[in-house]
Amino acid sequence: LTVVHLLFTTGHTAPAGDDLVRRDLVERSLDLARILRALLPADADVAGLLALILLTDARSATRVAQDGRLLLLAEQDRTQWDREAISEGVALVREALRRRPPGRFALMAAIAAVHAEAPTWQDTDWREVVSLYDLLVQIWPSPVVALNRAVAVGLADGPDAGLEALDALAAEPQLAGYGYLAAARADFLRRLGRTAEARSSYEEALLLTENTIERDFLATRLEQLGD
Repeated sequence: LTVVHLLFTTGHTAPAGDDLVRRDLVERSLDLARILRALLPADADVAGLLALILLTDARSATRVAQDGRLLLLAEQDRTQWDREAISEGVALVREALRRRPPGRFALMAAIAAVHAEAPTWQDTDWREVVSLYDLLVQIWPSPVVALNRAVAVGLADGPDAGLEALDALAAEPQLAGYGYLAAARADFLRRLGRTAEARSSYEEALLLTENTIERDFLATRLEQLGD
């Protein structure tokens, strides 16, 4: 399950190259998850993984604009999301969450379901997202999970709170070369009007990012800060 999830995440956001998504890897991971589901129909972790892939990939058509720009969740046209995949994913999440305690894939899928079911960005229940991350970080204490939780805290409680949560991870060795930490710091600093610090963090994120579409997004944000 971990390997299939890694295959999906590598395809969902390619670490390098000119394309944001590698559809070959996404489709292969979905096929493998469906095969596992057919072989192990009562396994809650399998249900959770399949749900996670379906709910996350349901947004794929709206992640890049016509002109090739990266579109964040707040900018995406949710009417274009794959509602059939979302319905299937939500049903699988409910099934996976029946196991006590729920597994990490079920919790990750539940977070994806919160996003998938919110009619608009403004309607996202960020406190529910934080609560789910609180559970996830207990059963799977990954630095990346802690980073995602910190971002959710900032969106629930404001950029100061988010920045404080991110800065608590600064000494985490596994995040030392992780561009998303610098990018998240840059965004909260930008929101707080701390332009010089935001510029420095965007520059750091650019150094650590190899995907062309993500690099273009960061460069645009950096340019928008002005001199």
